[in-house]
Order: sequence, then structure tokens, then C-alpha cells
Amino acid sequence: MACKYSLTEKKTNPGQKNSPKKWYATPQSATPLADKEMTRIATKNTTLAPIELQAALELLADFIPDQLLQGHTVNLPGLGYFRLTFKSKGADTVAEFDPKEMIYDARPVFVPDKALRERIKSNVEFEDGGVKSGGVNYRTRNDYYEATGEGGSTPAPGGGDDSGEDGGL
Repeated sequence: MACKYSLTEKKTNPGQKNSPKKWYATPQSATPLADKEMTRIATKNTTLAPIELQAALELLADFIPDQLLQGHTVNLPGLGYFRLTFKSKGADTVAEFDPKEMIYDARPVFVPDKALRERIKSNVEFEDGGVKSGGVNYRTRNDYYEATGEGGSTPAPGGGDDSGEDGGL
């Protein structure tokens, strides 16, 4: 299954006003599955009922924050782990450090399991999902070329096009 992307024009250095622009691929995220649909699909061809999976996920959603707030890392076998992270301002001395004033941006972080990451990376394929330019979403590169008059053609699967050129990008 292919992961769709759109091409979006962005500044190479957003901090510089006159920074040149380049085209970057950005993932197109589909609408997430509803909870019931996700659990039904995930439990297909198993003896686990969708409602049991949903209950287990709800238990985890209650369990994880409590564990993180106690300073624990929460391992989910085969998926990865959650940990709590935060930022901190510096103090000149130990005595001057006030955690209520100097620690901020506390948030949970999920780190995917190495095997899960590799399984995704080794199987990912990319599919052209169009171009975003000037507030307009063009369904395909060819739609973009036609609307803007830039010319070019959509590259063939695998990255290149039939002409051996870069497709105008």
C-alpha cells in the first residue's frame, strides 16, 4: 500500500525573509478510522472481540499517564514505549532553581520499537498525491502543470520520468 504525499513549496530557511524556495514532499494524512472500525479491522481473523480490544486500549489510555507521572517509562511490546520529557530554563545556582518556574513544556513522547520502524521503512512506497501551491491543492502534478503553464510531466513510478529529465522540479 502506498503512502500519498503532496509537493509543497517552502522556504529553504524560514528565518530569512528572502530565502529561496524549494519543493518538499509532505505526507497526506487520511482521516483516522473510527474506534469501532479500527478495532473491528484489527481483530479480524482472531478470537479477540473488537469490544475487548477497545476495552484494553481504554485501560492503557488510563494507565499510561499515571505511570508517566510516576516517572516510569511504559513499554508496549512490539509497538514501542512512552516516556515523559520536558524543557527547562537554567539557573545560576542549585539554590536558585525553582521547578515550578523553570520546568516547562512537559509532554509524553512515543518511541516506536525498532522492529516496527524497520517493518514500516522496508515496506513503504510513495504515491504522488498532487501539489499544494498558493493555497490551492492540485490533485496531480499534471493538474498543477496545466493550471500554471509550467510544463513538465509526472515522473514514472520509481522517481524518474520517461524523458530522463527532472519533470520541471
